[in-house]
Amino acid sequence: MSSSNLEERLDLSQFLQLFRSFFARPKSLQIPGDIQYYLKFIQALEKVEFSPPPQVGDISPSLQTIQKFGVLSFSQIFEIVKIVRYFVYLQTLKFPSPISNWIEKIEIPIYFRELDNYFQKDRKFRDEVDDRLVSIQLGIDEVKTEISQSLYSLLHSKRVEDFLVDRQIHYINDSEALLLKGGFSAVLQGNIVGRSSNGYFYVVPDKISNLLHRVRTYQQEREDIYLQYRKEISKKLRSYIPFLKFLNREFDKFDHCQARLNFAKSHDLQFLLPHRGDDIYIQNFYHPAIKNSPRPVNIDFSKSVLIVTGVNAGGKTMLLKSILSVVYLSKLLIPMKIDSFKSRVGTFRGIEAIIDDPQNVEFNISTFAGRMVAFSKILDKKNILIGVDEVELGTDSDEVSALFKVLLEKLIANGSKVVITTHHKRLASLMSSNPQVELVAGIYDEEKREPTYRFLQGTIGKSYAFETAERYGIPKNLVQRAKKIYGEDKEKLNELIEKSANLERELIEKNEILKHQIEELQREKEKLQSLRERYIRELQAEKERLSQEYHQAISEAKRAIKAKSKSEAHKHLTKAHELLPKEKEREISNRNFQVGDRVKYQNNFGTILEIRGKTAKVEIGSFKFTTNLDQLSPALKLPSSITSSVKIEVEKPKNPNIRLDLHGKSREEALEELDRFISNALIHGWNEVYIVHGIGQGVLARAVSQFLKNHPNVVWFGDAPPNLGGVGAKIVKL
Repeated sequence: MSSSNLEERLDLSQFLQLFRSFFARPKSLQIPGDIQYYLKFIQALEKVEFSPPPQVGDISPSLQTIQKFGVLSFSQIFEIVKIVRYFVYLQTLKFPSPISNWIEKIEIPIYFRELDNYFQKDRKFRDEVDDRLVSIQLGIDEVKTEISQSLYSLLHSKRVEDFLVDRQIHYINDSEALLLKGGFSAVLQGNIVGRSSNGYFYVVPDKISNLLHRVRTYQQEREDIYLQYRKEISKKLRSYIPFLKFLNREFDKFDHCQARLNFAKSHDLQFLLPHRGDDIYIQNFYHPAIKNSPRPVNIDFSKSVLIVTGVNAGGKTMLLKSILSVVYLSKLLIPMKIDSFKSRVGTFRGIEAIIDDPQNVEFNISTFAGRMVAFSKILDKKNILIGVDEVELGTDSDEVSALFKVLLEKLIANGSKVVITTHHKRLASLMSSNPQVELVAGIYDEEKREPTYRFLQGTIGKSYAFETAERYGIPKNLVQRAKKIYGEDKEKLNELIEKSANLERELIEKNEILKHQIEELQREKEKLQSLRERYIRELQAEKERLSQEYHQAISEAKRAIKAKSKSEAHKHLTKAHELLPKEKEREISNRNFQVGDRVKYQNNFGTILEIRGKTAKVEIGSFKFTTNLDQLSPALKLPSSITSSVKIEVEKPKNPNIRLDLHGKSREEALEELDRFISNALIHGWNEVYIVHGIGQGVLARAVSQFLKNHPNVVWFGDAPPNLGGVGAKIVKL
């Protein structure tokens, strides 16, 4: 399928037209070469502030002209100059790899720097490069001044005054003329070059005609000199044709990258790189054609066939187009509104969208016949992604279900992936036993009587034709009569389908909640284990410090015993006393703590188990320790402690801050604050945080990366997307 047809069928035309406006010149959306290299190029480009390239024309026709010994116009030459100018500008910037390696290989011949001097910024040839052109321009200016003076004299001449219609200079056919009444020839000789609507005459005086002739003579001389330069430049450029062809290709290469980067920045979009394989997992994708989308698309399409059933106007077609759109945009490396960290799409040889009604009266093609024509063209294709909207459209659903079952099995055998929508249940029932088929049902809100645009995987959805008809104004009594004709048995079957779907949805939701609770409990366990290890290390360090101090004090005491004089002994005893660890007096606040109080110790929350004088025994999770009361502060009381019940409640801050900004900090300060920030994040139960370190010289960025790499609780980290800071920030999963 052609790109234009596919873009139109997937409702991507307007979105991609907006993207094309970021190109410096029109070109295909397809990137030539390795798409992974281009993504690395874009990521490197993101690190540098640069001006986008100017709008330029395609210089390929110009290169063909000079290759055939033709002569270029100044406008054609200037398009080449603009491209060269931009590459000269790029070479003044400091790019990281791989752009630095790329730009260093482009050596611009000295001649093009000389050629640049021939032109002003607005593509006009610079007359200052040739004294003859300067003299001609001075001559033209002198003659035009003389023309102005002559016209002024005539407009204020008493002998012409009676014949003047107005005192304005009129431009007729690029000539200055006066508007005169009939009979003017008695006082003024000139050529009539036109007549006004009132019958007056536009007249160019003979003196002005002679002066204009001199101007045209000057202009012709200038054009002759211009032609000499155009011939000389065209001849010179002929020897640089291989270089210009190379530069033209490299300009398009850079244009592909800068357009994608600037488009992503302007509209807060993310890149999704396709991987080898055919699984499709989409998280939080918003189709660009759906303004104010009720909810993003989330779908797991890892099997070969995805059958979407359910209510009309419930978003089935939107889901189909979204799946194909994500794969198409990913293949072109065009940014989109999606969670690229959690999404994943495979690589396919082609994409086929069988969406529109193919009925054609002129060629005697029915809707069903059109469907068969479309399928006949793809049956032998391998490893393609196919989307079919309303697959059983146009004929008896029972017969066509059996036919499409066979066709789908053929496509599965070819290694293709197919997503289809239908509100008939026959085909879904036939395919449900195939392990390569995934069923998805649109969820309908019974109370509000409207679709939710949510989808439940693993079940068949009811069409809700009666409910939809009633919602859109069909009288209730007519709907009831239709239900009676439809039959109670089939309606009960629909109810069973819906109940089954509801039960499965509830089960999935409960399993999801339980999964999150188990993960939360595991994180709490890991946090407490980390705290326990930390306190053990601190306790061991304190023991070693005290042991060392006691050892030094005892050594001084021994020296006192061995002293030969009382003064020397007294000196050693005094020093020994000074070396003995002193209990630091801490001012105890007037807080009235009691056993059972919920308290905060540093960034952790626990419960007081026992109070003895100035100390208290505190429990944080499964870890118990003793500390001074002045180290504690009151905390909000939590609900009853966690038991072995399945229900788990964890108190979290109302306004948690998952972002840490390290700008302006030294390496040591930044790492200390980062360590404290991650410890707090673990205590609060966050599994993903955002750290901003900036770019600078890269010292802080490398320190942060090394710290995160060695941290035992960091599961993964990587550069943030372009809209969140790119390489100047990190997304960290705990």
